[in-house]
Amino acid sequence: MFSYFVYGFIWFMSLLPLQVLYVFSDIIYYVLYYVVGYRRKVVRTNLVNSFPDKDAAWIRSVEKKFYRHLSDMFVELYKTWHISSAEIKRRFVFKNPEVFENYFKEGRSVIGVLGHYANWEWMTSFPLWTDTDFDLLALYKPLHDDVMNSMVKKIRSRYGALPVPKNDVLREIVEHRKNNRLFIAAFIGDQTPNRSQLHYWMKFLNQDTPVLIGTEKVARKYNLPVVSLMVRQLKRGYYEVEFIEICSHPAELPVGELTEMHSRLLESEIRERPELWLWSHRRWKHKRYVADI
Repeated sequence: MFSYFVYGFIWFMSLLPLQVLYVFSDIIYYVLYYVVGYRRKVVRTNLVNSFPDKDAAWIRSVEKKFYRHLSDMFVELYKTWHISSAEIKRRFVFKNPEVFENYFKEGRSVIGVLGHYANWEWMTSFPLWTDTDFDLLALYKPLHDDVMNSMVKKIRSRYGALPVPKNDVLREIVEHRKNNRLFIAAFIGDQTPNRSQLHYWMKFLNQDTPVLIGTEKVARKYNLPVVSLMVRQLKRGYYEVEFIEICSHPAELPVGELTEMHSRLLESEIRERPELWLWSHRRWKHKRYVADI
């Protein structure tokens, strides 16, 4: 019953203009940061370890900006339920959609890789920017609550994206290739691997970091071009995306190089505007043992 209440509440709130929702975001920020202290220790530790040359004042400043942005992300995600196509195109601009369109003209599907940076949820609006018939496979981790899972799927499919459970992505890719159906498979490149997947490590934000290589494995297996989706926040509620081609023929690259390339691009984004990354994520909960080095 509680899930249905939350579903209805979010549905109603998403009808409000973003300007009004940002007032609620300011309240959420205050509660998260000052009252609840949501993962403040995790955020502080991640920032200190990632920027050891910065003083305490700088760390606190970025920390507060991060919580403000996290609160904005919350309302922007759920506003997607009712925001018009015209408004989201005005607020979330794709600078060079021709990067994907050129591959589509060659009959090639593509992997898009991004991180938990700026606003990754509004990436699902890309189908509004092209007339090409294709599927945007938006990978996600299913929620345990069926009601809330259904809500998130509705929101993410609002503009034609196809939400795909992350464990089903290979099946979807095989099915699309079998049916000669063009697709963009959108992978999040900064997820923390499970203990059983600690196979590849690299220096990332000044720390020894385990990196998932699933994106690379899929790209190499099917020789799918890989494009980085670089998001920049222009001002509150306004973003632009630049597509950067990483590799057209990943099967030709040595193992690990593709993973390093897209991770370095994400790292450069984070260093430019650190408050826009998801610092509450326990990105470095795994440590590499000497035997692994």
